[in-house]
Amino acid sequence: MKLSQTLLQIDGGSATLIGIAFAVLFFFIIIITFIRRYKRCPSDRILVVYGKVGSGNSAKCIHGGAAFIWPVIQNYEFLDLTPISIEVGLQNALSKQNIRVNVPSRFTIGISTEPGIMQNAAERLLGLGHQDVQELAKEIIFGQLRLVVASMDIEEINADRDKFLTNISQSVESELKKVGLKLINVNITDIVDESGYIEALGKEAAAHAINAARKSVAEKNRDGSIGEANAVQDERTQVAAANAKAVEGENLAKIEVANSDSLRRQREAEAERVAIASEKVQSAKALEESYAAERDAEVARAERERSSQQADILVPAEIDKKKVEIDAEAEAERIRRKAKGEADAILFKAQAEAQGLFEVLTKQAEGLDQIVKAAGDNPKDAVLLLIADKLPELVKTQAEAIKNIKIDKVTVWDSGAKTQDGKNSTANFISGMYKSVPPLQEMFNMAGMQLPEYLKGKDVTAEEQIDTNDKPQLKDEE
Repeated sequence: MKLSQTLLQIDGGSATLIGIAFAVLFFFIIIITFIRRYKRCPSDRILVVYGKVGSGNSAKCIHGGAAFIWPVIQNYEFLDLTPISIEVGLQNALSKQNIRVNVPSRFTIGISTEPGIMQNAAERLLGLGHQDVQELAKEIIFGQLRLVVASMDIEEINADRDKFLTNISQSVESELKKVGLKLINVNITDIVDESGYIEALGKEAAAHAINAARKSVAEKNRDGSIGEANAVQDERTQVAAANAKAVEGENLAKIEVANSDSLRRQREAEAERVAIASEKVQSAKALEESYAAERDAEVARAERERSSQQADILVPAEIDKKKVEIDAEAEAERIRRKAKGEADAILFKAQAEAQGLFEVLTKQAEGLDQIVKAAGDNPKDAVLLLIADKLPELVKTQAEAIKNIKIDKVTVWDSGAKTQDGKNSTANFISGMYKSVPPLQEMFNMAGMQLPEYLKGKDVTAEEQIDTNDKPQLKDEE
């Protein structure tokens, strides 16, 4: 029984462990899934989350952060922020003066990280390749560059390049923002027209520059001669003043040296005096510290001796005390476990006996119920059936009640007189001895039942009488 309970406990524990293992495995699967769906956005990309993102937007753009991508209802892609260089060879662009010019240039663009413009990029550039984005931007730049050239004169384009670049940047960038792009850099390599107008302007500007340079050279030569004379005059004046200042400086320096020597000798004497006094003070302090150190050493030695004696006496006593406490706790724990084991055994035995008795009584009750049903649901007939089943055993028990009685010797003195029922003393003795066995009728009466008529037999009205007349004083010995 104990073995079966142990096996059941082991099975139950194994089932619990398996359930815990499955729960832990399921938990780790969920954690791994959540970790894999948590996406971090690198600094050179834009994370675009699309699907059910809420807030009325078609997509959610994240730059330099992270987001959790819900399974089934959301998905994600990245937009590359790598700059794109586009070479634009604009040919025959018509200016404001109806002069056609060539404007070869190079534009550097990239996807914008501004919140509103990022949303435009997610809606219009998501899924496009690098070449597709480049072609789209190139078409926008061509159109806006033609508009800028058409709004300016040739002189303005050639002379004021900053204004030309500013107009290009404003016009192109405003259109690029609509698709989520921004303009990073514009480089105009050269501007050429077919009529030679720009070249003529260049020659005119060159002639003006040459004449201005010649005039400037002549003026600079004149200024140089005048400056040279003035420089010689200033040199002689400044040299004389410098010599006078030098002599004055030498005298002042000698005075300073003398004062410095006097102050040095005073400070050396004072330092020597302070040093001698300090040496004496330090010597006295050294003796004082030496005496104090010896005193502290003696105190420490006395403390060490006292600690050593305490360790020799108190530590073993503490160890013995701890050992006694541990032994007492171990003995108490052993007694508690033994008592618990005995109590568990008694409880187990009582439960087993109660279970067995319950099973026996249950089976007996079921058998009695079947007997009552067999007797037509009459309890008395059911009892008679039980007695009829046990009747041979009852008769046998009644017959053997006095079978094994050992009578060593019985002496009966019979006077020969008969009682009112016609029996002598010997007959009454034998009859009374047999009557000590309970008859069936009395047993039924004690049980509160009536013996059936077929078991009662006939009443005996006369009994054989033992003739003892011939032997009036018979002595029987058995």
